[in-house]
Amino acid sequence: MRKNAKESLLLPQLLKKIAPRLGAKVYVEPEWGIAGQIVFPGRAGKDGTKRYFRYNTLDLNPVGASDIAKDKDYADFFMRKMGYKTVRGKAFYSDAWSKLIGSKRNIDAAYTYARKLGFPVVVKPNSGSHGEGVFLVQNKKQFYKAMRFIFKESRVALVQRVVYGRDYRIVVLDNQVISAYERIPLSVVGDGLSSITKLLKRKQKGFRAGSRDTNIRLDDMRIAHKLGMQNLALRSVPERGKRIYLLDNANLSSGGEAVDVTKPIHSDFKKLAVRLTRDMGLRLSGVDIMVDGDIRQKPKKYWILEVNAAPGLDHYIQTGAAQQKIVENLYLKVLKSLAK
Repeated sequence: MRKNAKESLLLPQLLKKIAPRLGAKVYVEPEWGIAGQIVFPGRAGKDGTKRYFRYNTLDLNPVGASDIAKDKDYADFFMRKMGYKTVRGKAFYSDAWSKLIGSKRNIDAAYTYARKLGFPVVVKPNSGSHGEGVFLVQNKKQFYKAMRFIFKESRVALVQRVVYGRDYRIVVLDNQVISAYERIPLSVVGDGLSSITKLLKRKQKGFRAGSRDTNIRLDDMRIAHKLGMQNLALRSVPERGKRIYLLDNANLSSGGEAVDVTKPIHSDFKKLAVRLTRDMGLRLSGVDIMVDGDIRQKPKKYWILEVNAAPGLDHYIQTGAAQQKIVENLYLKVLKSLAK
């Protein structure tokens, strides 16, 4: 008998809340709570159009375009083909998968490529989400350890050049930027007395007090990796006022923080995100971009990191009342589009 592992997700509850504004009904599969049906009003008291969702994926983006967006390597290929600035990188396969498909792009070939790019490099799963399995590695030992960790769950990994700047997500719906925010990686600020473990536990309590469901795992290999690169450990006591970054990725689901830039974002970045979303065949997307500078200024040096066909906004909505309103209005527009 399978165990009930029902998840607490934003989308089902949010759709239930706003659907009545359009006279629609939302039915969520009760055991797991991740899949649902939206029934729009029809004529003469009969049910009308029916749409479906699973996790954060709705009946809005075309299936083919969504699948391409989920595969980082394919998405990067098409973005580069269309002239977008992306991060230089290449996909490699686990030894078992390489052997099965007759490819020479195994873990050793990946290391050769990493040396060609020049350390440090970023390695990550090709189809991962929430920043899971993303590592910044400095040498051969770290590289093989990180890649083997990724290959425990994934058959394909990306090796990429490191780019530096400020990490932003721009959410687009039907040729309009709905929200934009800077993502700051999980970090703690020392008080001169507490260990990093205690500071993290304090941060976790703050998340819970703010109804944010982010779970910081003290045994996360990525945290140990990041601290080791700074000659630190969980038992280390940072000096007062010193900020310690604990992850290389800035995903909100991993404990990152959001700074809203929806209003001050430069119009050229808006146009870029809207054009990219359209060119990738999507109606709804989250465009992740690294900017060497400030997104409030005219674009000069930047890189497209990823394009997401099902941008999760669970953690963004928890950052404030204004953000909650933005997300509710976003999904109200999505429902209106789905009703057609």
